[in-house]
Amino acid sequence: MSLLNEEKINQERVTIGGKKQARKTYGFDEISLVPGKITLDIDLCDTSFILGKHKFDFPIIASAMDSVVSSYTAVEINKLGGLAVLNLQGLYTRYENYDEVLNKITNVDNDSFVPLMQDIYKEPIKEELIKKRIQEIKSHNAICAVSVTPNVANAYAKLIQDSGADIFVVQSTVVSIEHKSNDKTNCFDLKTFIENTKIPVVVGNCVTYDVALEHMKAGASAVLVGIGPGAACTSRGVLGIGVPMATSIADCAQARDEYFSKTGRYVHIIGDGGMSVGGDICKAIACGADAVMIGSPFAKTKEAPGNGYHWGMATPSPVLPRGTRIKVGTLGTLKELLLGPARFDDGSQNLVGALKTSMSTLGAQNIKEMQQVDIVIAPSILTEGKVFQKAQKLGMGK
Repeated sequence: MSLLNEEKINQERVTIGGKKQARKTYGFDEISLVPGKITLDIDLCDTSFILGKHKFDFPIIASAMDSVVSSYTAVEINKLGGLAVLNLQGLYTRYENYDEVLNKITNVDNDSFVPLMQDIYKEPIKEELIKKRIQEIKSHNAICAVSVTPNVANAYAKLIQDSGADIFVVQSTVVSIEHKSNDKTNCFDLKTFIENTKIPVVVGNCVTYDVALEHMKAGASAVLVGIGPGAACTSRGVLGIGVPMATSIADCAQARDEYFSKTGRYVHIIGDGGMSVGGDICKAIACGADAVMIGSPFAKTKEAPGNGYHWGMATPSPVLPRGTRIKVGTLGTLKELLLGPARFDDGSQNLVGALKTSMSTLGAQNIKEMQQVDIVIAPSILTEGKVFQKAQKLGMGK
């Protein structure tokens, strides 16, 4: 950690009892963005995002969750100009015909959900289905991003690359630089893995300057930031782990900027989870994110495989589930979610339009300028003057 950053963090620490110190951190609901002297026409605002050799129209990525991304939705999101990540340890690589399985998940009652999930995900992953799902995406000339956890990354790396995947996401609740185990087959060295991988590797998740910096040094093309903020995630309750998103993104973005100044290599910061409306995405980028990864907003679309339900990636754990199933409903199409027109007044649709409008209001012509806008700590920003909306459950009061 840089001396400047370490000094800043030390100044922010408070004693919570005895000699135990803690640091004040902030979530999206506690901050607000501040307009400056310049505003722009909206058509001057560039929301494009580049990862590896691939350019996307906007920096909003669909997360690798079974209720969000199938090979079909991955293609449709790419057609609209975005990126979706397919979970290669989910239903689609365990079952050839997965529609029946999805129906079971969406129709079971809340008390029976976790045991059902644990049983469903006992079905082994099939290598022929990994290849098939990747090729289903590539057959439509779509960019294919796939996700696996560190414990199987080495085992599937060659198959994934040979099948034509474009972006490799190594993702877990927490991904460390090196995973140690009594079972040597479970050991994972990130730097060695990236050196032996020919396509861009995205790594996550982390929430601190130090770990983000180590991921960058290991060769990651992008770093996923966020532990536990997702709508269906229960890691913060089960494990007591997490850092609010505004602070974690800002800390990791500082690591990116300092790493870039020393090496000339730019590593993207992707805020992962905890964003449900356009304003959250705008705040994430203002805190320093180059892009965001979201799940529940995509789960609300007509094309989503979850049929109005959404569940966490760690829900099927046979020992300690760290996710749940939530009912999110179906609000509109993928196009309405991303590009509009919005049919609701709460910021849940036309996310790209919201980002562009915010950028134009703040005078930010591109994502890099958006990262430089002023932020204030504003704990009343979502409630001030909103008495009627809250009472009537309209707009921001929903």
